[in-house]
Amino acid sequence: MEQKDIILVVDDDHVHRTMLRTLLSGWGYDIIEADDGDTAVEMVRERPFDLILMDIRMIRVSGLEALGIIRDINPSIPIILMTAYSSVETAVEGLKKGAYDYLTKPLDFDELRLAMERAMDHTKLREENRLLRASLDTHFDRSNIVGRSSAMEKLLGLVAQVSEADATVLITGESGTGKELIAGAIHFNSPRKDRPFIKINCAAITESLLEAELFGHEKGSFTGADRTKEGKFRQADGGSLFLDEVSEMSQAMQVKLLRVLQEREITRVGGDEVITVDVRVIAATNKNLLEAVTAGHFREDLFYRLNVITLQVPPLRERQEDIALLALHFLTVFAEKNNKAIKGFTPRAMDRLLKYEWPGNIRELMNVIERSVVLSRSEYLDEDALSLTERHEATSNDVTAGTLPLEEVEKATIIKTLKATGGNKSETARRLGITRRTLHQKLRKYGMM
Repeated sequence: MEQKDIILVVDDDHVHRTMLRTLLSGWGYDIIEADDGDTAVEMVRERPFDLILMDIRMIRVSGLEALGIIRDINPSIPIILMTAYSSVETAVEGLKKGAYDYLTKPLDFDELRLAMERAMDHTKLREENRLLRASLDTHFDRSNIVGRSSAMEKLLGLVAQVSEADATVLITGESGTGKELIAGAIHFNSPRKDRPFIKINCAAITESLLEAELFGHEKGSFTGADRTKEGKFRQADGGSLFLDEVSEMSQAMQVKLLRVLQEREITRVGGDEVITVDVRVIAATNKNLLEAVTAGHFREDLFYRLNVITLQVPPLRERQEDIALLALHFLTVFAEKNNKAIKGFTPRAMDRLLKYEWPGNIRELMNVIERSVVLSRSEYLDEDALSLTERHEATSNDVTAGTLPLEEVEKATIIKTLKATGGNKSETARRLGITRRTLHQKLRKYGMM
């Protein structure tokens, strides 16, 4: 049976208290009454309440005074103050002291009900988030995962639960969202954490080599196989195997992977020995596998084998609260790596970061910050250092202008600065914040002298 929420009604007007008891009981709440502020304080010391509905003007201890004491005893209880219209100023003072809301008498019952529901929903959500954070902080190692947005807290709560199990996990999400980090968090918070965590990108290896990489091969099984080699499944025995971009596997490889998931057995390429393996598979894709199944590109039986538990990693545009955290994290990392004394971002630069759509997600943000740190000569990264306007307007052959290699951006910046200084190398070095000797090294590196 579901437990009812307990409401403490505090009012020295007996008639008003009785009316509220009848009304709130009819709404399904359990009601406790207090005839003054001092009584309410003692009741709060003795037992918990889900909400307090309290008059401001009372004979012995006012609602405002009781509010301050109750907030010290238990600040998590939402308190709604009731006041006559003439005392609204006092009620506003109560809001400053921590009251959730105030209502004027005579009470509007619809307004009262809405305020109560909002107050309790807000408190329950805050408590759930507190418990989730406490649980994650105590039992869950976030590793290198940066983020405190509600979307990430929800995802990490699921990751904490999934980690304790041993089921196959499918991680979905756009490119650059951090699917590999989530896979790592699952492994390193699982009972398998002391065993290997092996990773392989299925899209980066040709079909003929992928089979050998996954299952191993015998000596002489193909040209260049000068020795017997263990595959990723054997290397991950007792631990976890992360199959990134699993949607890029050929149909033939999908059949072989399905067999391994079903039988927990592998056979090396060119061999006959059946080898039992104990591996937890964590797969990831940036594609919609259901659509791939419908289109005939991905096997339905393999999809259901992989899709025991699905985790969706949100794109960066849906976790805007994390952009500043991530930007500062990357700034610290790359400033230290490049021996730069950069303290932070200007307000305008941070505003640009927050308003940008980030189609390349966290990977794109990381690239932007690294490039800005390398090229910056200031203590604070400003709006111009981010080069986000050029990124939007770029029309190069690259799929995303923001994914240009850092060396190409550096080379282009040197060329642009040389043109601006009329070829004056000393002035170019000064503007770039590097020595003339370093400039000469870079010019030779890029074949420019």
